[in-house]
Amino acid sequence: MRQSYYLYYSVLMSSVLFSCADDIKGGSGSDTQLDDPSTYSEEWYAGGELGTVFNYTSHAYEQATPATEQAGMYDAFKKGEYFFKRDYKNSTTGAFKGLGPLYVRRGCLYCHPSYGHGKRQDRYRADDMGNGYLLVITDETDTYLSSLTGMPQTMAVKPFKAPINEDGIHITWLRATDEWGNKFDDGETYDLTYPEVTIDEDAFYVPLEVTKGGVTSVVPYESVKVRLESTIGVYGTGMLDAIDDSEILAEYQRQESFGVSLNPAMYSNGVFTNMYANTLQGDGTKYMRRFTYAISRGPLQDGAGANAIWNITNVTRSDRMYHYMTKSYAQVASKDPEVQAEFYKYYPEQNLTGDVEEDIYNFLIGSKEVLKEPEMSDQDYKDFMVWHRGLAVPAARDLDQADVQKGKKIFNKIGCAYCHKPSWKTGDDDVQDPNKFFKNANEELPRYPHQTIWPYSDLVQHRLFMVNDIRTGWCRTTPLWGRGLSKTVTGAEERLHDCRARNVIEAIMWHGYSPESDARKSVENFRMLSKEERDCVEKFINAI
Repeated sequence: MRQSYYLYYSVLMSSVLFSCADDIKGGSGSDTQLDDPSTYSEEWYAGGELGTVFNYTSHAYEQATPATEQAGMYDAFKKGEYFFKRDYKNSTTGAFKGLGPLYVRRGCLYCHPSYGHGKRQDRYRADDMGNGYLLVITDETDTYLSSLTGMPQTMAVKPFKAPINEDGIHITWLRATDEWGNKFDDGETYDLTYPEVTIDEDAFYVPLEVTKGGVTSVVPYESVKVRLESTIGVYGTGMLDAIDDSEILAEYQRQESFGVSLNPAMYSNGVFTNMYANTLQGDGTKYMRRFTYAISRGPLQDGAGANAIWNITNVTRSDRMYHYMTKSYAQVASKDPEVQAEFYKYYPEQNLTGDVEEDIYNFLIGSKEVLKEPEMSDQDYKDFMVWHRGLAVPAARDLDQADVQKGKKIFNKIGCAYCHKPSWKTGDDDVQDPNKFFKNANEELPRYPHQTIWPYSDLVQHRLFMVNDIRTGWCRTTPLWGRGLSKTVTGAEERLHDCRARNVIEAIMWHGYSPESDARKSVENFRMLSKEERDCVEKFINAI
């Protein structure tokens, strides 16, 4: 398989090198907004002409796309932005009411500092700004514990208790040494570290259970596995959503034809084996998966952000009149004497049956009859999605510099562009809405038809076989666009799914840590470069 894999590298790279212009025009390398974007060639427009802003300041990730402004949606964009920037509160009135009863974060900025990637953490605290970590808690077969929500909650409003006590969560950073001794042949060294996470047994408020085939069983504490996944930037997701399904399918088929190992749980023999469907709010129509590391979500309108504004905060809306909650938690909390003693003090309107255990359980599991009114209005949610789909990508930088151009050629030549596919062409962008929330999504949301975009991702899952790896080992290629501005925007530049890489070089070398890694050949090629050539590759990655 490795030989056919390298053949795919060679064929693909010859195509990439032929199509990439060597004489990129313009460019000042400025750290500020550029004066005349019209002088720049196509490749500078990372999000296409409708999705790119020439802004390299600390506000680069929070700009509205030209398409948003051209559609007359800028006011809605700014209104929607409030719901990303503000904390929710445990109150029954006001624009940001409804936090809880359990929650992962009070607001979005904790996970997405300055709209970007989460920051490396030494402890797990939901209220630490920049903590983009979500706990991934499974049994030894990588099956999520069913007694916890998929994104485990560590915070609760009174009188409830968190499913996991944060005081019992411990993050330890360990050092790893690769087969090259963390050193290039010319003597330059690098460092490799990774997080190990443990949770004390008594920190769990709920039983440790897993459900398989409809049967729920107890998981021994010794079999529980805990890992971290950090958030990525939210900018540019509207452009990725605009890529036609047929184009993504064609990419899978091309890679399959070259013998590339693909996740059989997602794709096999020319077709997708796992499609996304919403049978609760939608009609069960199947959609292609494209978002999150695990490719667990389909179109953006029912993607990570559309769900996070509900399940991270547990703020209900008209199409989600229930709490993000497990029955296991509701059963434990409803029987807790301390919760029972305080429940009606905080929720007097929920004294519906006179049986406090029944009232607590019904409130936690939730229903339209029990919860009565949505906490987020339909208009607020629509504005939020205009903002989400309307976030621009910052333009590429310094593409006119000789060392950046040299780095680009090397990046392509050594095979990095196999996974980090440079560009895509968007389709008609007929907006897909699995929620069936929008009456006419094409008129209510920004659109990006027929744009050449440069995310530097194939949107396919691959495996790196890193120590203490991501759940299942399969991870969607993270887009590189705009990441070179991370330190300017967020003050940090960590990369990879758990922020283990603190810079570009560490990220590259983690790609080759295991001989089984799908990127191993590229890293071996990278190691053969001179110091000057490696620096050029790093400059190019930071430029795009």
